[in-house]
Amino acid sequence: MNNPVLKVEIDTSHLEKVIAEAVEQAIKRHSMVNSLPPMLSRIQLCEFLGIKETKASELMNRQDFPVIREFGYPKVPTHLLFKWIDGHTEWMQKNAQNSWSIKGA
Repeated sequence: MNNPVLKVEIDTSHLEKVIAEAVEQAIKRHSMVNSLPPMLSRIQLCEFLGIKETKASELMNRQDFPVIREFGYPKVPTHLLFKWIDGHTEWMQKNAQNSWSIKGA
């Protein structure tokens, strides 16, 4: 019995473009994370996410949102914010389905 042979042709220029775009996004994200302070205040969170104080308060009062209240005013650890965003992104919820661990920033 003959086994069918699968042939795959790859457009290397398209593949290079996709890789370059992914690398560019990773570099932007890395530089963005490094330009932020390690802890965000409510105002910094609002500015970063482009939300108003009401929405920031709503987020900061969620059980699953990364907030520390030990410093007098609530603070959001920046690296945990990025992990939280990854975990709450629609695409991740639909496609990853716990098949990989989200490493975050």
